[in-house]
Amino acid sequence: MTVTTFEKIYEVVRRIPRGKVATYGQIAQLAGNSKWARAVGYALHANPDPDGIPCYRVVNRFGGLAPAFAFGGINVQADMLRADGIEVRADNTVDLDEYLWDGL
Repeated sequence: MTVTTFEKIYEVVRRIPRGKVATYGQIAQLAGNSKWARAVGYALHANPDPDGIPCYRVVNRFGGLAPAFAFGGINVQADMLRADGIEVRADNTVDLDEYLWDGL
């Protein structure tokens, strides 16, 4: 069986630990192709298992939350991150220096 692009993306997103975030580009690179950042967004929007694939832990390259978070909007994403122990700033960003996952 061939592993699809989305499956590769989901495998990486599942590895993001509680209390950490990853960027779309970082997920793309770890999934096998640094040019897949947009595909990461599509995959997360189509997430078939939100409880098992923590797409809310993925932010943009500036630490920004998704304005149209697929599972309830930006406020829901912010609340989920806070529940993980991640501080979300008033401008709906997180500090990547503090919370960025190292990918290991």
